[in-house]
Amino acid sequence: MSWEFFNVEVVEEGIALVTINRPKVLNAVDFPTIKELGRVFDSLEEDKSVRAVILTGAGEKAFIAGGDIAAMNALKWPDEAREFVATGHRVISGIERSSKITIAAINGFALGGGTEIALGFDIRIASEKAKLGLPEVGVGLIAGWGGTQRLSRLVGKGKAKELIFTGEMVDANEAYRIGLVNRVVSAGELIEACKKIAKKILSNSPIAVLQSKKAINEGLQMSLDHGLKYEAEAWLVNYATEDRNEGLSAFIEKRKPVFKGK
Repeated sequence: MSWEFFNVEVVEEGIALVTINRPKVLNAVDFPTIKELGRVFDSLEEDKSVRAVILTGAGEKAFIAGGDIAAMNALKWPDEAREFVATGHRVISGIERSSKITIAAINGFALGGGTEIALGFDIRIASEKAKLGLPEVGVGLIAGWGGTQRLSRLVGKGKAKELIFTGEMVDANEAYRIGLVNRVVSAGELIEACKKIAKKILSNSPIAVLQSKKAINEGLQMSLDHGLKYEAEAWLVNYATEDRNEGLSAFIEKRKPVFKGK
């Protein structure tokens, strides 16, 4: 399938690389682009041969430099504005709940909507050239695609307030220090580093990985007691699988397990 704003290719068995291809505007996201991003992930969700998805930006300067300011300024009030923010929520939440392992390969500027999209991914790997931030207050907006919510859950309320209230960018090393990204690698190693992590994850039981993802995502919305109960139920679901039997048997027999996702 061909896309207007994205390139999609399978780069390793089970791993798809999605590249946002709007380098002339530093891969900024307008209404048609965020809608198509949702359709790209819907298509990948239906593809059982793909188990991990890496998202990056075309060119060397930007992952996603933010929302397209001119396009946002042209939104009609209130209907188009309401649909724009709701679409961003729906698409990013869909990525967050995806059955795939999702990795953001942040190769440059990830500002505003770019940081918000990255926050919906399971893992964020940054190039040493990356810069992240939520600068919306500087143009009279607020982060509206989950930035106020996901950033505070990830780096803590105080740091999130500092970054959002000031609108300041942080470089890759500072993003790593505060827990906004998982790792920092050289620009030339970024995609290979993401593929390596994906392959490591895909070597494990797909059911166990998915149940772990659900337990983390759902548990964060609950009290600790309710989260522990959810985890216990996920453990029981996983225990009843063929993969659990294969994994434990392989460990006892000192061999590499062959997981089938059953």
